[in-house]
Amino acid sequence: MSKTISLAWTGASGAPYGLRLLECLLKADYQVFLMISSAARVVLATENDIKLSAAPEKATEQLRAIMPASGTLTVLGKDEWFSPPASGSAAPKQMVICPCSTGTLAAVATGMSNSLLERAADVVMKERGQLLLVPRETPFNAIHLEHMLSLTRMGAVIMPAAPGFYHHPQTVQDLIDFVVARILDHLGVEHSLTGRWGYNMPPQHVAQD
Repeated sequence: MSKTISLAWTGASGAPYGLRLLECLLKADYQVFLMISSAARVVLATENDIKLSAAPEKATEQLRAIMPASGTLTVLGKDEWFSPPASGSAAPKQMVICPCSTGTLAAVATGMSNSLLERAADVVMKERGQLLLVPRETPFNAIHLEHMLSLTRMGAVIMPAAPGFYHHPQTVQDLIDFVVARILDHLGVEHSLTGRWGYNMPPQHVAQD
């Protein structure tokens, strides 16, 4: 499998998920094409105190300073229509939108393609690639659910940012890693972020009669 992937960050709460996923992909020596919406930069500054430049080259430098791993990172602007993710002849076969806002969910479900991010998702689906969307919203209304069902029927995978607790998380980072671990599992990326059900789990406390 090619170690090239498209990653998108949008304006839903959950920037730590996107940052951790990027870190893991770079550590796994992936070539990552990263698309960041303007709302995502606001969320990133709010949740992680990272003020990311709107200039793609500068943003690439900023993120590289934070996570100097071995993979290749290219941040793309919303109008870079000649970049690889914009065309089926060059786009990666895998894409993750994490976190995924309900606005982006709607745009992808209806094929809007008004930005490179939306076009990249459309390309992955039309080329029968693997598209994962990680919405972070609650509660969902009927519109959100209809869009999720529509995308699922088209072959995309909806993975809400809903961490489990059977691994006895002790920190917020443990909860972040749980969600990112499930994403990496679906992408086929090896990791050791968290234990698996039935393996490397904390001792069970059984109530005595």
